[in-house]
Amino acid sequence: MTRMAPDHIPALVLHREGEGKRALITGLHGFTGHYMARELTEAGYRVFGTVLPGDPVGPDVHTVDLTDRAAVHRAVAEIQPDVVVHLAAIAYVATDNVDLIYRVNLVGTRHLLEALAAQKHRPSAVLLASSANIYGNATVPVIDEDVIPCPANDYSVSKLAMEHMAQLWMDKLPITIARPFNYTGVGQEEIFLLPKIVSHFRRNALQIELGNLAVARDFSDVRMVAKAYRRLVAVSPAGQAFNVCSGSAYSLGDVLSMMADIAGYEIEVEVNPAFVRAKDVLRLVGNNAKLTSVIGHLEPTPLADTLRWMYEA
Repeated sequence: MTRMAPDHIPALVLHREGEGKRALITGLHGFTGHYMARELTEAGYRVFGTVLPGDPVGPDVHTVDLTDRAAVHRAVAEIQPDVVVHLAAIAYVATDNVDLIYRVNLVGTRHLLEALAAQKHRPSAVLLASSANIYGNATVPVIDEDVIPCPANDYSVSKLAMEHMAQLWMDKLPITIARPFNYTGVGQEEIFLLPKIVSHFRRNALQIELGNLAVARDFSDVRMVAKAYRRLVAVSPAGQAFNVCSGSAYSLGDVLSMMADIAGYEIEVEVNPAFVRAKDVLRLVGNNAKLTSVIGHLEPTPLADTLRWMYEA
């Protein structure tokens, strides 16, 4: 069933809704963490974060390995957050260390939920970042939240397992699950597809090696994703899952054409079989009607604008 957002629902207007409150962002120094911190700081929250051992720390930044249960409990007990945005994860689909994917994405999340539920001061919102990859190679052209998950790799299996595990804590914590489709922006590592393409154009490379050219993705701007997460935290529709996406699919050819326009030249593409994954998800485009019915309209950033932002950064 495809949900349509009612036309009468306005954009959710937020201003300093977090004044006097504490927000915890796990994975603060990750790609999304920087933009999420900006959104929550603008909302008035005092932002705390967890980072991996070895990362720079400050007064409100805690070194925490999510697989260390005791460390997670200590950090949560000290911070006493009013809202939580859980971003920390192994996010690269092709990561070779499969064991780490499950230990961080599943067991690490359980440690966090257990620690939050153990506090007398319960948060008003706990947002868990899952992934649209859980849908796998769906047979429908546009994916809404009613599509049955069919994960096609260990990363997506770990995220779906995290969602199922989180069900055990729904009666104790106000958990909302976000399923972001692909998104990008300044600061994303070049192991990811779009930053890799932009980087090649920035250095005027004549050739680029890519994998399966048939893939098409629903790409969003990281700044839009962070705004959507902020609104979900404000509304806290506990017990529900939401697609976070633009609703438009772009092929690799579309991206290369946009970048050619931005950079002023066309790059030669060579398909490297080593970059082609046997179970690659070929098309992934989402329906965001359920999300906008709850948080109001959120204007997607045109992909060409995001690519230009990355190219000129």
